[in-house]
Amino acid sequence: MLGTLYGLGVGPGDPELITVKAFRKLKEAAVIAYPKKQRGSKSYAQKIIDCYFQPHEKELIGLVFPMTKDQEVLDKRWNETVESVWEKLQEGKDVAFVTEGDPMLYSTFIHMMRLMQERYPEVPIEVVPGISSINGAAARLGLPLADGDEKVAIVPAQADAETMKKVIQDHDCIIFIKVAKVIDSMLGLLKELDLLEKASVVTKVTSDEEIIWKASELEGVDLEYLSLMVVRK
Repeated sequence: MLGTLYGLGVGPGDPELITVKAFRKLKEAAVIAYPKKQRGSKSYAQKIIDCYFQPHEKELIGLVFPMTKDQEVLDKRWNETVESVWEKLQEGKDVAFVTEGDPMLYSTFIHMMRLMQERYPEVPIEVVPGISSINGAAARLGLPLADGDEKVAIVPAQADAETMKKVIQDHDCIIFIKVAKVIDSMLGLLKELDLLEKASVVTKVTSDEEIIWKASELEGVDLEYLSLMVVRK
């Protein structure tokens, strides 16, 4: 009998923000798979769940997802990743794939799920939703994301200023994810629109490494990857 592949959202950073169901699945699953950094340091998702079990209590699989656009490298690594998880599922073991935030929102689990469904459609897959960094940021900033008939958008930040300007103009609140790489152009756009004081950036929200910035403080700051910007008009 095949094991089940679980996509577990483990929240934005604070280990206490994991759901009761995700906690139960972590305890029940024989194997825990997690995104692994190539240089050996613990991944963000792994740090979140560390306090819930000892390493010897579970079979752990670290999965490397290279940050590259080289399709050949990506295909090779993803092939290895899916096969390593399939091997455990074949043995009848349930595999809990943990991801920060929510598994169905800009998550590595999405691609894992699609490839598994393509290659091994007989594998049962179950998703346990999690609290996203977007929800975490709203709570930490004390900022409603949407109220009444207001429009809210979740957008990967881009260097294309005209596209970003239209998004801001068309919505009451915008959450820009992956903002670190284009922070300078985003700050320039906010100044142009006179919205600099309406924007905040949060890094590693709710974790013990959390940093909250006003956008006006970010000139020349080198942001970490796990940062998002909230613009509330």
